[in-house]
Amino acid sequence: MYNRILVALENTPADEAVLPHVRRLVEAGDGAEVILVHVAEGFGARYQKSLNLADSQEIRDDRDYLDRRCAELAADGLNVRAVLELGDPAEKLVAVAEGESCDLIAMSTHRHGAIADMVLGSVAANVRHRTMIPVLLVPAR
Repeated sequence: MYNRILVALENTPADEAVLPHVRRLVEAGDGAEVILVHVAEGFGARYQKSLNLADSQEIRDDRDYLDRRCAELAADGLNVRAVLELGDPAEKLVAVAEGESCDLIAMSTHRHGAIADMVLGSVAANVRHRTMIPVLLVPAR
């Protein structure tokens, strides 16, 4: 069904909502490749290259988190790899998904209302408006 699935991870408990769905999709299909992507978006992450900054603690923690999640899924037999990006989450998620020829983007949502989305913005909404790749949205618990 799917050949390559991008899974957006936040490094928060919300990740526990989307991963079981992705596992089931992979197991039900022909063993799609899973690409775990986290986008670090703090000051150090957004300006690391332009200011020639060393990795911040946020970036180191996020890289460790991705490596752990990747190892867990690989131990379960999934074909998985991890990508850490820096900057605007929606922009980077879409760029990786399109650059890697993903045929599904899976991510969790926080289920706040339309007003909160307008004020705070919604990565999920921005992703789905920026790409033609199908997006699976799983409500965080």
